[in-house]
Amino acid sequence: MKQRTFRTVRTALYLAGASVLLTEPVSAYIDPATTSYVVQIVAGIVIACGTVIGIVWNKMKRKIKKKDAAEQEPVQELRSGEHGGVMTAEELLADDETDDSSDKTV
Repeated sequence: MKQRTFRTVRTALYLAGASVLLTEPVSAYIDPATTSYVVQIVAGIVIACGTVIGIVWNKMKRKIKKKDAAEQEPVQELRSGEHGGVMTAEELLADDETDDSSDKTV
């Protein structure tokens, strides 16, 4: 097993050395616009990864909150009052009329 690993590593080193020694130099020019494209690509990858992480994180938080909400008492049992904690339009209008009358006397 060790001999097989040694042979594999030795072959990889030979191939790497041969690729370095047998390559021809190339006169190439990298335009400054190419650098800005590379920066944009890297920024896009970072933003996309951040977005994916944020979406996954929010979904995990929602699932945890749903589990916590299921363990609590139902909302209907906690509400009290004549209409189960819901104000009707008449009650809202009655509150506004009493507030208006107190403003007029002042």
